[in-house]
Amino acid sequence: MERQEFIASLVAGGCAGMCVDLTLFPLDTIKTRLQSQQGFYKAGGFRGIYAGVPSAAVGSFPNAAAFFVTYDCTKSLLSAGGELAAPHAAPVRHMLAASLGEIVACLIRVPTEVVKQRTQASPSSTTYRMLLVTLREEGVRGLYRGYGSTVLREIPFSLVQFPLWEYLKVRVSKCL
Repeated sequence: MERQEFIASLVAGGCAGMCVDLTLFPLDTIKTRLQSQQGFYKAGGFRGIYAGVPSAAVGSFPNAAAFFVTYDCTKSLLSAGGELAAPHAAPVRHMLAASLGEIVACLIRVPTEVVKQRTQASPSSTTYRMLLVTLREEGVRGLYRGYGSTVLREIPFSLVQFPLWEYLKVRVSKCL
């Protein structure tokens, strides 16, 4: 992968992810509170709908950038030679690249989500305070609570989405 492609993937992926995360943040807060063991209203209801947004803002760009850089680099490496470089193997290349992208991105996404969701469910607390409480009570391992299940949730979506996306990019570009 060339330097220009790398930078384009990094910046475009980071910006796209940050825009999506920040735009949809209030819906994410409502979902988190609806799923809270405390119940929706005790978890904050519609008050403090942006509780936890600093965590999302800080983690969003690097999370999305990590995914897209890993995806594009892996796709490029797999296309360089060997059996996976063949045109008929393109869907497999895209599946492998997307899966590795999710594994890497979750290294950033999961700690961000842990802090964000805990802050959303306790709107009287700040993001920074929730980070400190998690580290004090559970250590760094607490920030990665749910890493495995998150990866297992994300990979099936990527296995379908990215080969389809790549296929549709080619088909649409031929129509234009």
